[in-house]
Amino acid sequence: MSAAAALLLAAGCSLGGDGGGPGGTDRATPGRTSAQASPSGEASGETAPPAKGSVKVLRTVAEGLNSPWGLAPLPGGGLLVSSRDKATITRVDEKTGKQTELGTVSGVAPEGEGGLLGIALSPRFASDHMIYAYFTSASDNRIVRMLYDDKKPAGEQLGAPDTVFKGIPKGVIHNGGRIAFGPDGMLYAGTGESGDRGLAQDTKSLGGKILRLTPEGEPAPGDPFPGSPVYSYGHRNVQGLAWDGGQRLFASEFGQDTWDELNAIRPGGNYGWPDAEGTSKDPKFVNPIAQWHTDDASPSGIAYAEGSVWMAGLKGQRLWRIPLKGTTASAPPQAFLDGQYGRLRTVVSAGGDRLWLVTSNTDGRGDPRKGDDRILELRVS
Repeated sequence: MSAAAALLLAAGCSLGGDGGGPGGTDRATPGRTSAQASPSGEASGETAPPAKGSVKVLRTVAEGLNSPWGLAPLPGGGLLVSSRDKATITRVDEKTGKQTELGTVSGVAPEGEGGLLGIALSPRFASDHMIYAYFTSASDNRIVRMLYDDKKPAGEQLGAPDTVFKGIPKGVIHNGGRIAFGPDGMLYAGTGESGDRGLAQDTKSLGGKILRLTPEGEPAPGDPFPGSPVYSYGHRNVQGLAWDGGQRLFASEFGQDTWDELNAIRPGGNYGWPDAEGTSKDPKFVNPIAQWHTDDASPSGIAYAEGSVWMAGLKGQRLWRIPLKGTTASAPPQAFLDGQYGRLRTVVSAGGDRLWLVTSNTDGRGDPRKGDDRILELRVS
């Protein structure tokens, strides 16, 4: 790593970066609590879930994972997990914990917060058997798709990556990386501004955005900026995407050293960075529906279950519950698992009241314990 890159990585740690690190600062605004709801958007007539919820860890599904990042449940059973640093995708049998490596994704260039990040299954997976992946290459961040053939021997089950979208700015920090197919069948990607703050407000840049693409990597029909895949902008580093039961999109976002955010995403919305962090009085920016001090969150993955968004915190080492009523938080955020499993990277719905939760203690910023990293099964309410 170059001296300049090392300096940038150190700055990312002190300011929260991918999830903060030792020595991170928390320049809290006087008189504000560490986690708070901040109404945004319009509330619907929906019934809000109870203000207080619960989390029970049912079991450890798998242990000994190296720098896990993305998680994708297979429709016939099994969990695919990506390794940021090893650039591999592994299938985990959720019943036995057995791990089978599908193969290595070629072209990945891990450095700092970059590497093999989010993964998602094609909406037509039953027929095309395609796995999508977001990764950092030597020149950019990009999205590829690969054929998965489970009839081949372990280590040889991934086809060659076919690039469907490229040119997303890369950096030692703030690479974004979460991808997900929405209810509309389009591919959404959360990107970071790669440490270059000005990119977030530049709608011609792909950095600091949520992108909306067709499965073939073209700007999706109905995107707010004609001919552009940009769906929303003014983001610092988006690593969490999830839809509620009403098909509304929510996203988590790393703040610098004051406020992390959970946002309800509007097409064409400007979420403020770098001119605003957390709630702003400027009407041109969309305010978050909840915010946290960076020591308490540094949010990565999110999932929707039981009327709430569930948010995995890296530096905060907590699983946060944000109960919803429409596009507002109906009660203050509630924290679970505080410090019990270290850094938490990814949370995915397992159906009904169940969640899959992935820890992130082997990513170079955590304090690995025996068995790290792991996948947990939770029951939530």
